[in-house]
Amino acid sequence: MSYRQMKGNIISATKVEPDGKFITSAASGVWSLQEQYDYVRGDNWPNAANLAATGIFHAGYGAATNVLDQLLIASAGNTTDWGDLTLSRYDEAGASNSIRGLFAGGENAGAAKVNTVDFIVFATAGNATDFGDLGTAAYANSGVSNSTRAVFTGGVDGSDNRMEYFTIASAGNATDFGDQSVTRYTLGGCQSSTRGVFGGGQSTSDVIDYITTASTGNATDFGNLTAGRSSRGGASNTTRGMFFGGESAGDNNIVDYITIASTGNATDFGNLTQANALHCMSVASSTRAVSTNGNNKTDIDFFTIATTGNATDFGDLSSGSGANGAVSNAHGGVAA
Repeated sequence: MSYRQMKGNIISATKVEPDGKFITSAASGVWSLQEQYDYVRGDNWPNAANLAATGIFHAGYGAATNVLDQLLIASAGNTTDWGDLTLSRYDEAGASNSIRGLFAGGENAGAAKVNTVDFIVFATAGNATDFGDLGTAAYANSGVSNSTRAVFTGGVDGSDNRMEYFTIASAGNATDFGDQSVTRYTLGGCQSSTRGVFGGGQSTSDVIDYITTASTGNATDFGNLTAGRSSRGGASNTTRGMFFGGESAGDNNIVDYITIASTGNATDFGNLTQANALHCMSVASSTRAVSTNGNNKTDIDFFTIATTGNATDFGDLSSGSGANGAVSNAHGGVAA
């Protein structure tokens, strides 16, 4: 079909297909109504509510920072600046839905635990906003979430097995959820729309627990990791959960996976690109998991979740990473 150029060359007849981050992408030119309809039906027309799968990492290692980096999960390359947290800190947890990402707890510049919870809005790059407080100041904690609720656990010096939750759409303080089956911290978290799953933790735990995110109550035993370890990195689509790296007898590059809807022991998935991958930060879309290698490294890896195999290099963070929060808008807890 041919298109006649508009009088005065105001509108080009050459169509520019939407690409990249849909809120800022272009779809200029002359389109037939049928073509536009097809793009809209495929969720590929520019729309502020239809962002590309995005990951936000709190960059920095071993010292308090407020730096937030962003990447598009479907692409590869180095991260770009997103904005800043309200409080410089490290070793906090992240959880998110498709609209908001929460960063909870951590340690500040004086190595004191904090109960601060910040949030960002994925549609708008910029600085974080105060959300509320954890019930108890915590660091080295972990989070899981669905489209409605974020649940955080662990991190109170390893002496507490409590879980707390927030309603992501409403700023406010934490509410008690229940207890883990064992006391631990520096554990990894992954999720589907119905379940949150926590794996590993100090000291070299191989325990995997799960919760029903929409309810409250104590965690239930799921199975075991392939090797006991502290494992801050966890990511998932709606079907598979993955746990990245960790520390056991030295740091390791192990990647395990589970089928979230069932219970049972984890299975080996492959390896990260770095052999001593401790305190990884991880995000996911419906098809891809992206993880840092921790330990003050800038390296970022990615995996295709539906397959198994070793990591492929993605790019680099703005600075070394380790044990900080990471969130995405397209993980298994919110993906269709």
